[in-house]
Amino acid sequence: MKMVTKWLMVLVLPCFMVAGALAGDYTEGKEYSRLKTPQPTSTGDSIEVVELFWYGCPHCYRLEPVLEEWLASKPGDVEFIRIPAVLGPNWVLYGKAYYTAEFLGVSDKIHTALFNAIHKDKKKIPDVASLQALFVEQGVSAEDFDNTFNSFAVNVKMNNAKQMTKRYAVTGVPTIVVNGKYNTSASQAGSNQNIINIMDYLIAQERSQAAASSTQ
Repeated sequence: MKMVTKWLMVLVLPCFMVAGALAGDYTEGKEYSRLKTPQPTSTGDSIEVVELFWYGCPHCYRLEPVLEEWLASKPGDVEFIRIPAVLGPNWVLYGKAYYTAEFLGVSDKIHTALFNAIHKDKKKIPDVASLQALFVEQGVSAEDFDNTFNSFAVNVKMNNAKQMTKRYAVTGVPTIVVNGKYNTSASQAGSNQNIINIMDYLIAQERSQAAASSTQ
């Protein structure tokens, strides 16, 4: 029995060592960065995770299935928020599309449909008319689309998206921001799966810091 236990330890111990090494492999300034100016969060005591994206970005499109898998088992103390990044005038159209879908309650349909139309089906959606056509295909009336797309509420959301793109110091997408303190991106992380791994690492770090603060 002792011999069996000894051999089990020989086999299992390296696995723990590898797991520990992976957990400590992420270095600030390399795989992720600390924001020069921390930003306030809007999720109360929950840990806030923000994804800044653009529908025209192929990297964002490829991240989606990995991110959706993570969202399916998202920790209960984490709140996830999407913000359409605005890095130029031509990014506004798709940003307004995101918030139009949100206000109309059809984000679950439009988010995937718009990504697929651009990257899978190679459709050109360069203007409001072609965007409206996509919404109509997903069951939204042209009138509802027009009224919402041009609404004050959508414009307010877009102004906030522009401000947060600057405040988070976003230079490319997809960018993930954890608790208004840290960000990581595809170029930093090296792969889509590693974006998720780093995100989980930073979430765990924030959780530990919050627990330590509550005991002081």
